[in-house]
Amino acid sequence: MKRTFDEAFDVLTGNEPFPWQRALHERLLSGDIPPSCDIPTGLGKTLVIAVWLLARAAGAPVPRRLVYVVNRRTVVDQTTDEVGRLRENLARAGVEEELAISTLRGQMADNRAWSADPSQPAVICGTVDMIGSRLLFSGYRLGFRTRPLHAGFLGQDALLVHDEAHLEPAFQHLLETIQAEQKRQGDRWPLRVMALTATPRRSAEALRLGADDFAHPVVARRLHAVKKLRLHPHGDKDLVEKVVTQALGYAPSGHAVLVFLRTVEDVVNAVSRLRKADAKVQQLIGTMRGFERDRLVTTDPVFRRFLPESGATDGAETVFLVCTSAGEVGVNLSADHLVCDLSTFDSMAQRFGRVNRFGLRTDSEIHVFHPGPESLDTDKVRDAHRRLETLTLLQTLDGDASPAALAALDPERRQAAFAPEPRMLTASDILFDAWAMTTIRDALPGRPPVAPYLHGVAEWEPPTTHVAWRDEVGLVTGDLLTRYPAQELIDDYPLKPHELLTDRALRVLDTLTELADRHPDARSMPVWVVNENGRVDARKGELADLLDGDRKTTEASLAGCTLVLSPRHLRPVEGLLTLEGWMPASRDGIDVADAWLDESGRPMRQRLSGESPPPDGMRLIRTLVLGDSERTEVEEDSGSAEDEGSGARQEIKRWYERPLGADDEGSRSAEKPVLLEVHSADVEREARRIVERLPLDPGVKRAVVLAAKLHDIGKNRRVWQRSIGNTDRARVLAKSGGAMRPMDITPYRHEVGSMLEAEQSGLLAGLDPDDRELALHLVAAHHGRARPHFPPEEQFDPEAKGVDVREVCVHVMTRFATLQKRFGRWSLAYLESLVRAADYAASARPSQVVEVER
Repeated sequence: MKRTFDEAFDVLTGNEPFPWQRALHERLLSGDIPPSCDIPTGLGKTLVIAVWLLARAAGAPVPRRLVYVVNRRTVVDQTTDEVGRLRENLARAGVEEELAISTLRGQMADNRAWSADPSQPAVICGTVDMIGSRLLFSGYRLGFRTRPLHAGFLGQDALLVHDEAHLEPAFQHLLETIQAEQKRQGDRWPLRVMALTATPRRSAEALRLGADDFAHPVVARRLHAVKKLRLHPHGDKDLVEKVVTQALGYAPSGHAVLVFLRTVEDVVNAVSRLRKADAKVQQLIGTMRGFERDRLVTTDPVFRRFLPESGATDGAETVFLVCTSAGEVGVNLSADHLVCDLSTFDSMAQRFGRVNRFGLRTDSEIHVFHPGPESLDTDKVRDAHRRLETLTLLQTLDGDASPAALAALDPERRQAAFAPEPRMLTASDILFDAWAMTTIRDALPGRPPVAPYLHGVAEWEPPTTHVAWRDEVGLVTGDLLTRYPAQELIDDYPLKPHELLTDRALRVLDTLTELADRHPDARSMPVWVVNENGRVDARKGELADLLDGDRKTTEASLAGCTLVLSPRHLRPVEGLLTLEGWMPASRDGIDVADAWLDESGRPMRQRLSGESPPPDGMRLIRTLVLGDSERTEVEEDSGSAEDEGSGARQEIKRWYERPLGADDEGSRSAEKPVLLEVHSADVEREARRIVERLPLDPGVKRAVVLAAKLHDIGKNRRVWQRSIGNTDRARVLAKSGGAMRPMDITPYRHEVGSMLEAEQSGLLAGLDPDDRELALHLVAAHHGRARPHFPPEEQFDPEAKGVDVREVCVHVMTRFATLQKRFGRWSLAYLESLVRAADYAASARPSQVVEVER
């Protein structure tokens, strides 16, 4: 890199670096990654990504992937947009490496760029749930085949930056536990972690502001930003009334007024009152679906007034944004004024940081409404004593709520006013082993759900439930569920974050009960229940089956689950659900599964009816024939033809996806048929290209390349060729491209056949015995199996001669255990993922295709 750090940083970001960013760059150049950066809000914490990029460009020994994790209450990952702007300026900044960017949340698709080429630097942005569950081999809404791929790439050769780490102490504890376990096991490319926080809970070896920072004019302006604090008491029942009255006092000002309230019910009440006063208002609550939340940033004029880049000035119309804690973190908001209720100190500090964020105003005000001290001096109200301590601290500020004033408070008293930490669970080596066995899909004794390890156990926090809407829930009912099992439909068209809302399980039940009371026919609405492990139960039957059971039992059973409801069985209900962020006011737009977009805004998948032409660039993955006649075609994942038999009334649904959107396995990425010998050579070439750019031992590199060459050789069996519809014995295919009619579907897995042939192949003879075992495992595991086993029904090869296939499959399990001990859990998953990435790349871009007549 020819430019100096200051020059390159200015080109990348449009700003000169703060002194603390220079100090971080110097530490990264020597490979010293600070475990924590304790930097106040508004001073460029997110730009640690730019510092990492420039350190890599200068040859620093830092990981090639940066994983940026934001709190689960974040509304939209603005970090992804920021990184996109950095990428546009890389060449001008003198950075020659290309950068992949992916987001694991919201409406934008996981574009697979971060996992398609493991040798390429990448930034992956996601929430605690999305990243944390994947690190523990339990990725939410991922199939078992994909889970180890994500665990390997996120847990190896990666720097995980945990933003606002003080808000998720349990996740930070888990990350430190993973680091310790990887060190104990000797992982080759261990995870590195950096916590970012503006309000640290405890002291630690950290990067902090120095004297040069405090002397910097921009830093000084932001640290001493004018925020005039006013405290107001409220009674038992007049909180919302007083907050709204204070907020409406700014109505003639043309300013942007932010309102924070602790409960969804208070937010709903406040928004209703403001709308009755003809105010321009928007709400931001944690129960909203990602689809609606993401649209706020791009399309809502009220919300956009609170974004720093909006450019709004005085004289514009006054606007109000009313939030729960969903607006406290992760969103780059900057309001002119704030009106709020009293929370704990860490929460109040986050709220104050959303006012006059950059110190550009001299008239910003903060109004805090609090109950009387006598109401807080009690053990009957959760957090009462901590909120009382917070109130006492705020009273000592003498009307100055600037960041500098907050930082000057007694650290021990601030800590005592923080929200109580959840009870943190410590993961053990036994648990890591259990989570890593991803092919065991059913409940496994000693393998608990991962959520308590991500967020801790807070007895005061009620269980939560996700809700989504899919047309298929109302279309595929009765006997059709035998023809098209709900599990297969969800596996083929996975639930994505933008489709889901999250709310308290009891509130979900209450809301659905209210719906059923208003519209009794809603009680017959079919419901699918998806548990935390992704298992779909469509046998729950109708909504009435949920509502008529014991409420406490039902609430507990729905903890962490997803209810998939039918839009067809819901009628618009004025005022119900809509205002609270549950769904639109009509059936239009409730099912948003198709609104999963790539970086350019194109749909990544589509479901079409009737004879609609296939979307450009997509391949058929499934056909549903809904109607009275029997199905006449065999159907598999690659799609099927409709019944042309009796002419009975039918409804045809065809599902399509872009090849690069196939998030289950690379074999479904090919749009057209590909010969086996062509595909094998393509995958071998891709694997060689990948490993040549990675710091792997020579023997491991050879094992990866040879496994790539041999991984699909088991597809030469006639049973497999017929399963994809190929009857031409002279032409052995690796991919059908969905162009042929499948037949003779059996449980045969080509990975078993490939492993048997690889064991007998002379190609592995030149490998060290340990590396030979690795190559065989990589062949067996390249579609996510063999972790640790193949189920009994898959332990056969109709063309195997002189070999006990079941005995070989027993050794698969012992081999998996031995290799995990040799490499470590995440390192082994990482090596598996190198072969899978090569397979994925070759499948999406074959060097040669063939035409096959239907």
